[in-house]
Amino acid sequence: MSASRFVGKVAIVTGAGSGIGRATTVRLLNEGARVVGTDLMPDRLADLDREVATDALVSVPGDIANEEVVQRVVAAAGDRIDVLVNNAGIMDGFLPAGEVDDATWQRVLDVNVTSVMRLTRAVLPAMVAAKSGAIVNVASEAGLRGGCAGVAYTTSKAAVIGFTKNTAFMYQPDGIRVNAVAPGATATNIQAPFLSERGATRLGPVFGALVPTPATPEQLAAAITWLASDDSANVTGTVLASDGGWSAI
Repeated sequence: MSASRFVGKVAIVTGAGSGIGRATTVRLLNEGARVVGTDLMPDRLADLDREVATDALVSVPGDIANEEVVQRVVAAAGDRIDVLVNNAGIMDGFLPAGEVDDATWQRVLDVNVTSVMRLTRAVLPAMVAAKSGAIVNVASEAGLRGGCAGVAYTTSKAAVIGFTKNTAFMYQPDGIRVNAVAPGATATNIQAPFLSERGATRLGPVFGALVPTPATPEQLAAAITWLASDDSANVTGTVLASDGGWSAI
């Protein structure tokens, strides 16, 4: 790890208060970035502020699925935005298509997909003007296969992958790279209860037999910051599976 890959750069990280987002924020700060971190839970951001104790972190609490919060985050970053990490996400109770309710479907897509679009849309003018930028979206192993989650989460992460590839293609001439990381099982505090008997019956054996040992948030942060750094200057439009080999099964 270089201690200076992000010196002088400004990054935005969503879901910065815990798990992968927190580990990514800490790593970006340690490598010299100024980071605007946002999270739905203000207490998590307050804990992070106390941990890092640096003016290089600007905390913006709020629901990133809300356009007003998106605008506050971008305003806090200022005129220069070098890196965007769209990490915030929620699960869906492992509900299959025949059981998912409208509220769960809409909320999962709002947080996992629409917020990614809105924040990307908001940072692109600064990146296009600078002819430079790196966007990293956190997808999931669920975006690559059908046996990892419920229908809403699976759909949302497949959409993130499609969004990543299209945006990479559209903005490659502007010097903007757009990639995704697809985590497998990861030791975070994301809420993931089984709310469906069918979901538990179908997915339980898969998880028990095939899922590798969960990764740490720091392992995912390493992949994310590599894609966000100039070390991956020739990489765009890709989905990097960081799943302990799950996608090879």
